[in-house]
Amino acid sequence: MRLSRSGDNRAGTADASVGAALTPTDRLVCNVAMTARDADSTRRKLLEAAFEEIHRHGFQAASIANILEHTGLTKGALYHHFPTKQDLGLAVIDEVIGARLEERVFGPLRTSRTPMATLLEVIGGSLGRYRDTEAIRLGCPLNNLMQEMSPLDDAFKQRLNGILATWGRTVEDALSRARRAGGLRAGVDCRAAALFIVSAWEGCIGIAKSLQSPDSIGLCMQQLQGYVRDLMAAPGG
Repeated sequence: MRLSRSGDNRAGTADASVGAALTPTDRLVCNVAMTARDADSTRRKLLEAAFEEIHRHGFQAASIANILEHTGLTKGALYHHFPTKQDLGLAVIDEVIGARLEERVFGPLRTSRTPMATLLEVIGGSLGRYRDTEAIRLGCPLNNLMQEMSPLDDAFKQRLNGILATWGRTVEDALSRARRAGGLRAGVDCRAAALFIVSAWEGCIGIAKSLQSPDSIGLCMQQLQGYVRDLMAAPGG
């Protein structure tokens, strides 16, 4: 028993020593760091819930009440991070839709040493995500917002077009790197090909949503992959 109390005393002494070692400045820094982490977590919860709400119902019909109910947060927490609904929608574009494309498409293409193979892979990954009936029903969140909001709001139009432009530049750069490495057929216009690839990519998803047909997106994306393969130089050519 004395050993146990001694251990407890030593632990208590150690804890006290640690506490005594923290200056008021140290405590302030710790509190600020914890507050920042909490704020980041709150912001992320709001963005993810808002993305789901917008994806299901569109931006104009998206319900702030539904977003708050889903997160369990207050209006005060929401408006602290996003003073207006427009601010929330623009943040969803930048921090959710844009970030997901960066992770799934742009980043892998930028860093690939085999850009044509990677392009085929990321197209295949997109096809895999839209095999699900619910994904087909909802469609592409980027394309949905372009159709809904670009004609109505210049800020939305600018952000959405910015992502689309990044997509086109990233694919064009991948094609250009493939050409420099001898992996692209002679005479391919990389800019025109990139525009077609991105347009067909989004078009495949849009058509599948309109038809509510997973089979349609499969056929369309396979044709897109065939187009990309046709751009590639013949082995040993």
